[in-house]
Amino acid sequence: MRNKLVPAIFAVGLSSNVFAQSNVTLYGIIDEGINYNSNAGGERLYNLSSGVLNGSRWGLRGTEDLGGGLGAIFVIENGFDVNTGKLGQGGLGFGRQAYVGLTSRYGSMTLGRQYDSVVDYLGLFEVGDQWGGYIAAHPADVDNFNNTQRVNSAIKYASNSINGLTFGGVYSLGGVAGNVSRNQIWSVGTKYSQGPFAIGVAYLNVRNPNTSFYGSGGTVAATVGGVPGSNLGSSPVINGYASAHTLQVIGAGASYTFGAATVGATYSSTKYMSLGDRSSGPVPVGGISGTATFNNAEASFKYQFTPALTGGVAYDYTHNSGASGLGSATYHQAAAGLDYFLSKRTDVYTVAVFQKASGTDSTGKTAVASINQLTPSDSNHQVAIRLGLRHKF
Repeated sequence: MRNKLVPAIFAVGLSSNVFAQSNVTLYGIIDEGINYNSNAGGERLYNLSSGVLNGSRWGLRGTEDLGGGLGAIFVIENGFDVNTGKLGQGGLGFGRQAYVGLTSRYGSMTLGRQYDSVVDYLGLFEVGDQWGGYIAAHPADVDNFNNTQRVNSAIKYASNSINGLTFGGVYSLGGVAGNVSRNQIWSVGTKYSQGPFAIGVAYLNVRNPNTSFYGSGGTVAATVGGVPGSNLGSSPVINGYASAHTLQVIGAGASYTFGAATVGATYSSTKYMSLGDRSSGPVPVGGISGTATFNNAEASFKYQFTPALTGGVAYDYTHNSGASGLGSATYHQAAAGLDYFLSKRTDVYTVAVFQKASGTDSTGKTAVASINQLTPSDSNHQVAIRLGLRHKF
Protein backbone atom coordinates (compact mmCIF):
# COMPACT_ATOMS: atom_id res chain seq x y z
CA MET A 1 0.00 0.00 0.00
CA ARG A 2 2.82 2.36 0.89
CA ASN A 3 4.60 1.61 -2.41
CA LYS A 4 1.46 2.59 -4.31
CA LEU A 5 0.82 5.70 -2.21
CA VAL A 6 4.26 7.31 -2.66
CA PRO A 7 4.10 7.47 -6.49
CA ALA A 8 0.54 8.78 -6.25
CA ILE A 9 1.59 11.57 -3.86
CA PHE A 10 4.57 12.35 -6.10
CA ALA A 11 2.30 12.51 -9.18
CA VAL A 12 -0.12 14.86 -7.44
CA GLY A 13 2.75 17.08 -6.30
CA LEU A 14 4.26 17.16 -9.78
CA SER A 15 0.88 17.98 -11.27
CA SER A 16 0.41 20.80 -8.78
CA ASN A 17 3.81 22.24 -9.67
CA VAL A 18 2.97 22.18 -13.36
CA PHE A 19 -0.38 23.89 -12.82
CA ALA A 20 1.23 26.46 -10.54
CA GLN A 21 3.47 27.54 -13.41
CA SER A 22 0.62 27.77 -15.93
CA ASN A 23 -1.76 30.64 -16.53
CA VAL A 24 -4.93 30.86 -18.64
CA THR A 25 -6.84 34.15 -19.04
CA LEU A 26 -10.35 34.67 -20.38
CA TYR A 27 -10.72 38.09 -22.02
CA GLY A 28 -12.98 39.95 -24.40
CA ILE A 29 -14.58 43.12 -25.75
CA ILE A 30 -18.23 43.97 -26.35
CA ASP A 31 -18.65 46.98 -28.66
CA GLU A 32 -22.17 48.08 -29.61
CA GLY A 33 -23.73 51.29 -30.89
CA ILE A 34 -25.78 53.22 -33.42
CA ASN A 35 -24.52 54.02 -36.93
CA TYR A 36 -25.74 56.71 -39.32
CA ASN A 37 -24.91 56.47 -43.03
CA SER A 38 -25.89 59.53 -45.06
CA ASN A 39 -26.02 57.61 -48.34
CA ALA A 40 -26.30 53.82 -48.34
CA GLY A 41 -26.92 53.16 -52.02
CA GLY A 42 -29.02 56.31 -52.25
CA GLU A 43 -30.84 56.04 -48.91
CA ARG A 44 -30.14 57.30 -45.40
CA LEU A 45 -29.54 54.45 -42.98
CA TYR A 46 -29.73 54.23 -39.18
CA ASN A 47 -28.84 50.89 -37.62
CA LEU A 48 -27.38 49.13 -34.60
CA SER A 49 -23.93 47.79 -35.35
CA SER A 50 -21.47 45.62 -33.42
CA GLY A 51 -17.72 46.05 -33.19
CA VAL A 52 -16.78 49.34 -34.85
CA LEU A 53 -14.10 50.75 -32.54
CA ASN A 54 -12.98 47.21 -31.65
CA GLY A 55 -14.38 43.98 -33.00
CA SER A 56 -16.58 42.28 -30.39
CA ARG A 57 -14.77 39.15 -29.22
CA TRP A 58 -13.91 36.69 -26.51
CA GLY A 59 -10.77 34.64 -26.20
CA LEU A 60 -8.49 32.48 -24.11
CA ARG A 61 -4.80 33.27 -23.68
CA GLY A 62 -2.45 30.84 -21.96
CA THR A 63 1.18 30.52 -20.92
CA GLU A 64 3.21 27.74 -19.34
CA ASP A 65 6.72 27.97 -17.91
CA LEU A 66 8.73 25.05 -19.33
CA GLY A 67 11.89 25.98 -17.44
CA GLY A 68 15.25 27.26 -18.60
CA GLY A 69 13.70 30.47 -19.96
CA LEU A 70 11.43 28.52 -22.33
CA GLY A 71 7.65 28.91 -22.31
CA ALA A 72 4.60 27.65 -24.17
CA ILE A 73 1.88 30.06 -25.30
CA PHE A 74 -1.48 29.83 -27.03
CA VAL A 75 -4.34 32.13 -28.08
CA ILE A 76 -7.80 31.26 -29.40
CA GLU A 77 -10.00 34.27 -30.16
CA ASN A 78 -13.57 34.32 -31.44
CA GLY A 79 -15.33 37.24 -33.12
CA PHE A 80 -19.10 37.70 -32.88
CA ASP A 81 -21.98 40.08 -33.63
CA VAL A 82 -23.64 41.45 -30.46
CA ASN A 83 -26.95 42.10 -32.25
CA THR A 84 -27.49 38.59 -33.59
CA GLY A 85 -24.99 36.43 -31.72
CA LYS A 86 -23.65 35.06 -35.00
CA LEU A 87 -19.97 34.29 -35.51
CA GLY A 88 -17.74 36.87 -37.15
CA GLN A 89 -15.06 36.35 -39.81
CA GLY A 90 -17.43 34.45 -42.10
CA GLY A 91 -18.58 32.00 -39.43
CA LEU A 92 -15.19 30.75 -38.22
CA GLY A 93 -15.18 29.48 -34.64
CA PHE A 94 -11.94 31.26 -33.79
CA GLY A 95 -11.67 33.54 -36.79
CA ARG A 96 -9.80 36.40 -35.14
CA GLN A 97 -6.76 34.40 -33.98
CA ALA A 98 -5.83 30.80 -33.24
CA TYR A 99 -2.22 29.84 -32.60
CA VAL A 100 0.21 27.95 -30.38
CA GLY A 101 3.94 28.43 -29.94
CA LEU A 102 7.05 28.81 -27.82
CA THR A 103 8.76 31.83 -26.25
CA SER A 104 12.33 32.31 -25.09
CA ARG A 105 14.87 35.07 -24.56
CA TYR A 106 15.33 35.07 -28.33
CA GLY A 107 11.66 35.90 -29.02
CA SER A 108 8.60 33.83 -29.92
CA MET A 109 7.71 31.34 -32.64
CA THR A 110 4.00 30.65 -33.21
CA LEU A 111 1.93 28.54 -35.62
CA GLY A 112 -1.68 29.05 -36.74
CA ARG A 113 -4.08 31.79 -37.90
CA GLN A 114 -2.33 35.09 -37.16
CA TYR A 115 -1.78 38.76 -38.03
CA ASP A 116 0.70 39.78 -40.73
CA SER A 117 3.65 42.13 -40.10
CA VAL A 118 1.82 45.18 -41.50
CA VAL A 119 -0.73 44.78 -38.71
CA ASP A 120 1.88 44.03 -36.04
CA TYR A 121 4.29 46.89 -36.77
CA LEU A 122 2.16 49.58 -38.47
CA GLY A 123 -1.45 49.07 -37.39
CA LEU A 124 -1.32 51.13 -34.21
CA PHE A 125 -0.06 54.19 -36.10
CA GLU A 126 -3.37 54.37 -38.03
CA VAL A 127 -6.34 56.17 -36.41
CA GLY A 128 -8.66 53.27 -37.24
CA ASP A 129 -6.77 51.19 -34.67
CA GLN A 130 -6.75 54.03 -32.12
CA TRP A 131 -9.94 56.10 -31.74
CA GLY A 132 -11.60 55.88 -35.17
CA GLY A 133 -12.59 52.23 -35.62
CA TYR A 134 -13.02 50.54 -38.96
CA ILE A 135 -15.09 53.39 -40.44
CA ALA A 136 -12.02 55.65 -40.12
CA ALA A 137 -9.70 53.08 -41.72
CA HIS A 138 -8.23 53.68 -45.19
CA PRO A 139 -10.77 53.10 -48.00
CA ALA A 140 -11.52 49.35 -48.25
CA ASP A 141 -8.66 48.92 -45.74
CA VAL A 142 -6.64 48.56 -48.92
CA ASP A 143 -3.29 48.14 -47.09
CA ASN A 144 -4.71 46.00 -44.22
CA PHE A 145 -3.50 48.47 -41.57
CA ASN A 146 -6.89 47.94 -39.87
CA ASN A 147 -6.50 44.14 -39.81
CA THR A 148 -9.49 43.22 -41.96
CA GLN A 149 -7.71 40.09 -43.22
CA ARG A 150 -5.75 37.42 -41.32
CA VAL A 151 -3.20 34.85 -42.49
CA ASN A 152 -4.03 31.14 -42.28
CA SER A 153 -1.44 28.38 -41.72
CA ALA A 154 1.13 30.97 -40.66
CA ILE A 155 4.55 30.55 -39.09
CA LYS A 156 5.47 33.73 -37.22
CA TYR A 157 8.62 34.92 -35.48
CA ALA A 158 8.54 38.00 -33.21
CA SER A 159 11.62 39.30 -31.41
CA ASN A 160 11.76 40.57 -27.88
CA SER A 161 12.43 44.29 -27.44
CA ILE A 162 16.09 45.27 -27.81
CA ASN A 163 16.42 48.81 -26.46
CA GLY A 164 13.06 49.69 -28.01
CA LEU A 165 13.62 47.81 -31.28
CA THR A 166 11.37 44.89 -32.27
CA PHE A 167 11.19 42.95 -35.53
CA GLY A 168 9.63 39.83 -36.99
CA GLY A 169 8.14 38.03 -39.95
CA VAL A 170 5.34 35.74 -41.10
CA TYR A 171 5.26 32.95 -43.68
CA SER A 172 2.13 31.08 -44.75
CA LEU A 173 2.37 27.59 -46.16
CA GLY A 174 -0.08 28.25 -48.96
CA GLY A 175 1.32 25.90 -51.61
CA VAL A 176 -0.85 23.46 -53.54
CA ALA A 177 0.16 20.21 -55.23
CA GLY A 178 2.53 20.97 -58.09
CA ASN A 179 2.86 24.69 -57.23
CA VAL A 180 4.54 25.51 -53.94
CA SER A 181 4.20 29.28 -54.39
CA ARG A 182 0.45 29.40 -55.07
CA ASN A 183 -1.48 31.11 -52.21
CA GLN A 184 1.84 31.88 -50.50
CA ILE A 185 1.92 34.83 -48.08
CA TRP A 186 4.93 36.36 -46.40
CA SER A 187 5.67 39.59 -44.57
CA VAL A 188 8.37 41.25 -42.49
CA GLY A 189 8.45 44.33 -40.31
CA THR A 190 10.23 46.30 -37.60
CA LYS A 191 9.36 49.02 -35.12
CA TYR A 192 11.43 51.30 -32.91
CA SER A 193 9.89 53.00 -29.88
CA GLN A 194 11.83 55.07 -27.38
CA GLY A 195 10.33 57.76 -25.17
CA PRO A 196 7.87 59.97 -27.06
CA PHE A 197 8.93 58.76 -30.54
CA ALA A 198 7.96 55.63 -32.46
CA ILE A 199 8.49 54.55 -36.07
CA GLY A 200 7.78 51.36 -38.00
CA VAL A 201 8.09 49.85 -41.48
CA ALA A 202 6.65 46.64 -42.95
CA TYR A 203 6.29 44.66 -46.18
CA LEU A 204 3.58 42.18 -47.24
CA ASN A 205 3.52 39.91 -50.31
CA VAL A 206 0.48 37.77 -51.16
CA ARG A 207 0.13 35.34 -54.07
CA ASN A 208 -3.41 34.82 -55.44
CA PRO A 209 -4.86 37.24 -52.85
CA ASN A 210 -8.51 36.64 -53.80
CA THR A 211 -8.33 33.09 -52.45
CA SER A 212 -5.39 33.13 -50.02
CA PHE A 213 -5.95 36.48 -48.25
CA TYR A 214 -9.45 37.77 -48.93
CA GLY A 215 -10.73 34.20 -48.96
CA SER A 216 -9.30 33.45 -45.51
CA GLY A 217 -12.36 34.83 -43.70
CA GLY A 218 -14.40 31.64 -43.78
CA THR A 219 -17.05 32.43 -46.42
CA VAL A 220 -15.37 31.74 -49.78
CA ALA A 221 -17.09 32.42 -53.10
CA ALA A 222 -17.78 29.34 -55.22
CA THR A 223 -15.67 28.43 -58.24
CA VAL A 224 -17.57 28.57 -61.54
CA GLY A 225 -16.09 27.09 -64.69
CA GLY A 226 -12.70 26.76 -63.00
CA VAL A 227 -12.63 30.46 -62.04
CA PRO A 228 -12.89 31.31 -58.31
CA GLY A 229 -15.59 33.81 -57.35
CA SER A 230 -14.64 37.17 -55.87
CA ASN A 231 -13.95 37.41 -52.12
CA LEU A 232 -13.00 41.11 -52.18
CA GLY A 233 -16.34 42.30 -50.79
CA SER A 234 -18.70 45.03 -51.96
CA SER A 235 -16.40 48.06 -51.96
CA PRO A 236 -15.87 49.34 -55.55
CA VAL A 237 -12.56 50.79 -54.36
CA ILE A 238 -10.96 47.33 -54.83
CA ASN A 239 -13.55 44.69 -55.80
CA GLY A 240 -12.64 44.82 -59.48
CA TYR A 241 -9.18 43.44 -58.71
CA ALA A 242 -9.99 39.85 -57.71
CA SER A 243 -7.93 38.57 -60.67
CA ALA A 244 -4.63 39.94 -59.30
CA HIS A 245 -1.86 37.36 -59.26
CA THR A 246 0.02 39.21 -56.47
CA LEU A 247 -0.80 41.76 -53.80
CA GLN A 248 2.09 43.82 -52.44
CA VAL A 249 2.04 46.33 -49.57
CA ILE A 250 4.95 48.55 -48.49
CA GLY A 251 4.20 50.78 -45.53
CA ALA A 252 5.62 53.06 -42.87
CA GLY A 253 4.27 54.91 -39.84
CA ALA A 254 5.49 57.22 -37.11
CA SER A 255 4.22 59.13 -34.09
CA TYR A 256 5.54 61.69 -31.63
CA THR A 257 4.03 62.63 -28.26
CA PHE A 258 4.60 66.00 -26.61
CA GLY A 259 2.73 66.63 -23.42
CA ALA A 260 -0.92 65.63 -23.86
CA ALA A 261 -0.71 65.73 -27.68
CA THR A 262 0.34 63.08 -30.20
CA VAL A 263 0.92 63.62 -33.91
CA GLY A 264 1.09 60.68 -36.28
CA ALA A 265 1.46 59.81 -39.94
CA THR A 266 1.33 56.71 -42.13
CA TYR A 267 2.17 55.98 -45.76
CA SER A 268 1.52 52.88 -47.84
CA SER A 269 1.96 51.76 -51.43
CA THR A 270 -0.39 48.87 -52.32
CA LYS A 271 -0.15 47.12 -55.68
CA TYR A 272 -2.59 44.65 -57.28
CA MET A 273 -0.19 43.08 -59.75
CA SER A 274 -0.59 40.97 -62.91
CA LEU A 275 -4.34 41.57 -63.15
CA GLY A 276 -6.30 39.30 -65.45
CA ASP A 277 -5.21 35.98 -63.89
CA ARG A 278 -8.44 33.94 -64.11
CA SER A 279 -6.97 31.20 -61.91
CA SER A 280 -6.93 33.78 -59.09
CA GLY A 281 -10.39 35.31 -59.60
CA PRO A 282 -12.98 36.66 -62.01
CA VAL A 283 -12.08 39.28 -64.62
CA PRO A 284 -14.50 42.23 -65.06
CA VAL A 285 -16.43 42.58 -68.31
CA GLY A 286 -14.12 44.05 -70.91
CA GLY A 287 -11.02 42.55 -69.32
CA ILE A 288 -8.31 44.01 -67.15
CA SER A 289 -4.52 43.72 -67.01
CA GLY A 290 -1.39 45.33 -65.67
CA THR A 291 -0.98 46.74 -62.16
CA ALA A 292 -3.21 49.00 -60.08
CA THR A 293 -1.28 51.02 -57.48
CA PHE A 294 -2.82 52.69 -54.43
CA ASN A 295 -0.79 55.37 -52.68
CA ASN A 296 -2.18 56.28 -49.27
CA ALA A 297 -1.11 58.95 -46.79
CA GLU A 298 -2.65 59.72 -43.40
CA ALA A 299 -1.95 62.54 -40.94
CA SER A 300 -3.47 62.56 -37.46
CA PHE A 301 -3.59 64.51 -34.20
CA LYS A 302 -4.71 63.14 -30.82
CA TYR A 303 -5.13 65.04 -27.55
CA GLN A 304 -5.61 63.73 -24.01
CA PHE A 305 -7.91 66.39 -22.54
CA THR A 306 -8.20 64.58 -19.19
CA PRO A 307 -7.21 61.09 -18.00
CA ALA A 308 -10.72 59.99 -19.05
CA LEU A 309 -11.27 61.99 -22.26
CA THR A 310 -9.38 61.62 -25.56
CA GLY A 311 -10.09 63.38 -28.84
CA GLY A 312 -8.63 63.08 -32.31
CA VAL A 313 -8.80 64.32 -35.90
CA ALA A 314 -7.31 62.85 -39.07
CA TYR A 315 -7.07 63.37 -42.83
CA ASP A 316 -6.50 60.52 -45.27
CA TYR A 317 -5.60 60.71 -48.98
CA THR A 318 -5.84 57.71 -51.31
CA HIS A 319 -4.98 57.67 -55.02
CA ASN A 320 -5.46 54.67 -57.31
CA SER A 321 -3.49 54.78 -60.55
CA GLY A 322 -5.97 52.41 -62.25
CA ALA A 323 -5.04 49.55 -64.56
CA SER A 324 -5.08 48.58 -68.26
CA GLY A 325 -5.94 52.06 -69.43
CA LEU A 326 -8.72 52.67 -66.92
CA GLY A 327 -8.86 56.12 -65.35
CA SER A 328 -7.48 56.79 -61.91
CA ALA A 329 -9.47 57.43 -58.71
CA THR A 330 -8.88 59.68 -55.70
CA TYR A 331 -10.47 59.46 -52.25
CA HIS A 332 -10.29 62.26 -49.66
CA GLN A 333 -11.36 61.33 -46.14
CA ALA A 334 -11.62 63.30 -42.89
CA ALA A 335 -12.39 61.87 -39.43
CA ALA A 336 -12.94 63.14 -35.90
CA GLY A 337 -13.66 61.32 -32.67
CA LEU A 338 -14.09 61.55 -28.89
CA ASP A 339 -13.67 58.73 -26.37
CA TYR A 340 -14.73 59.07 -22.71
CA PHE A 341 -13.91 56.37 -20.15
CA LEU A 342 -16.60 55.82 -17.52
CA SER A 343 -14.23 53.35 -15.82
CA LYS A 344 -11.06 51.41 -16.65
CA ARG A 345 -13.15 48.87 -18.56
CA THR A 346 -16.09 50.83 -19.98
CA ASP A 347 -16.17 53.83 -22.31
CA VAL A 348 -18.53 55.72 -24.61
CA TYR A 349 -17.31 57.13 -27.90
CA THR A 350 -18.38 58.93 -31.04
CA VAL A 351 -16.72 59.03 -34.47
CA ALA A 352 -17.64 61.02 -37.59
CA VAL A 353 -16.19 60.32 -41.05
CA PHE A 354 -16.59 62.20 -44.34
CA GLN A 355 -15.36 60.83 -47.67
CA LYS A 356 -15.34 62.29 -51.18
CA ALA A 357 -14.41 60.34 -54.32
CA SER A 358 -13.50 61.29 -57.87
CA GLY A 359 -12.31 59.56 -61.03
CA THR A 360 -12.86 55.94 -62.10
CA ASP A 361 -13.00 53.05 -59.62
CA SER A 362 -11.72 49.46 -59.87
CA THR A 363 -14.81 48.36 -61.82
CA GLY A 364 -14.36 50.98 -64.53
CA LYS A 365 -17.32 53.07 -63.33
CA THR A 366 -17.43 56.60 -61.94
CA ALA A 367 -15.96 56.44 -58.45
CA VAL A 368 -18.41 56.72 -55.56
CA ALA A 369 -17.68 57.32 -51.88
CA SER A 370 -17.27 54.05 -49.99
CA ILE A 371 -16.43 54.36 -46.30
CA ASN A 372 -14.79 51.15 -45.09
CA GLN A 373 -17.22 48.26 -44.42
CA LEU A 374 -20.33 50.40 -45.02
CA THR A 375 -22.77 50.20 -47.92
CA PRO A 376 -21.25 52.41 -50.66
CA SER A 377 -22.85 55.71 -51.63
CA ASP A 378 -24.47 56.23 -55.02
CA SER A 379 -22.74 59.62 -55.26
CA ASN A 380 -19.23 60.99 -54.79
CA HIS A 381 -19.66 61.80 -51.09
CA GLN A 382 -20.72 60.03 -47.89
CA VAL A 383 -20.92 60.78 -44.15
CA ALA A 384 -20.91 58.20 -41.34
CA ILE A 385 -21.48 58.88 -37.64
CA ARG A 386 -21.07 56.35 -34.86
CA LEU A 387 -22.17 56.57 -31.19
CA GLY A 388 -20.96 53.54 -29.29
CA LEU A 389 -20.47 51.84 -25.92
CA ARG A 390 -17.51 49.51 -25.33
CA HIS A 391 -16.81 47.20 -22.42
CA LYS A 392 -13.63 45.18 -21.90
CA PHE A 393 -13.37 42.14 -19.67
